[in-house]
Amino acid sequence: MNTAGIQVRADGRLRHFLSTEGLTRELLTEVLDTAESFAGVTEQTVKKVPLLRGKTIVNLFFEASTRTRTTFELAAKRLSADVLNINVTASSAVKGETLLDTLRNLQAMHVDMFIVRHTDSGTAHFIARHVQPHVSVINAGDGRHAHPTQAMLDMFTIRREKGADFGRLTVAIVGDIAHSRVARSQIHALNLLNTGDVRIVAPRTLIPSHIESLGVRVFHDLREGLRDADVVIMLRLQRERMLGALLPGEHEYYQLYGLTEEKLSIARPDVTVMHPGPINRGVEMDSRVADGPRSVILQQVTYGIAVRMAVMSMAMQENHTAQDIHA
Repeated sequence: MNTAGIQVRADGRLRHFLSTEGLTRELLTEVLDTAESFAGVTEQTVKKVPLLRGKTIVNLFFEASTRTRTTFELAAKRLSADVLNINVTASSAVKGETLLDTLRNLQAMHVDMFIVRHTDSGTAHFIARHVQPHVSVINAGDGRHAHPTQAMLDMFTIRREKGADFGRLTVAIVGDIAHSRVARSQIHALNLLNTGDVRIVAPRTLIPSHIESLGVRVFHDLREGLRDADVVIMLRLQRERMLGALLPGEHEYYQLYGLTEEKLSIARPDVTVMHPGPINRGVEMDSRVADGPRSVILQQVTYGIAVRMAVMSMAMQENHTAQDIHA
């Protein structure tokens, strides 16, 4: 799905954030640099900056979420925007109202941005095609397609832990690649940032066809995939998106692909362990790894606020300086 043209304005600045695919390294780096400026806001006594004062942001979630919706809401409020959370299960959509009618009615209330999460791939892109010129759309996850802000907070976490030179890093993404929108966004972002070695580790049934065309190396043996890795990103088994029996069982999966201290010892001694959440403990990883010293899973959640503040402020085309951010 080509989203590059619709995401970027004629002057090269961000309008929508629908996918990491098709964007430039410079634009992704700008997101990371802007997020760095916002990272200190949460440590201030007053955790707000006035950049989006007077703007109205709508969280339009057609799919359940806790971390993503909450961090978007916090990010918007810390930018001083007004936030409207739409409970779609209790909205007119249940009564048969079309997506476009819902969109038009909300736009009539003079909103400035939609944060969209939907079970169907391409929904955020569809909405972006139909909003008014002043309205921005951010994809908070659509089907199996993309989850760009999750990928960017993962990139921010890696940069915080390992430095800005992605070219010297080996990153292993482990788990349910086939059903993961996060994995696709991560792969595009890692390659845009010129990561040295991007690996995919999973059973054959959980790897999509032609994944190598995205610029990754494929491993079916966890130990081989983890060897000398600098960063290990574990993924959740997306049981709700699986059709048919793709795995013999969770116990067997854990034996082969669950991350334990013993398996992690094959990676570099200073390896960083990540997971977009929620974690299935005893399935994707052992609790000693999840809660251990090499895990930055909770830091990822914290960084998610700064990254989403960055994306929202950039999409709103608000010019600001470091002095504005820390005012």
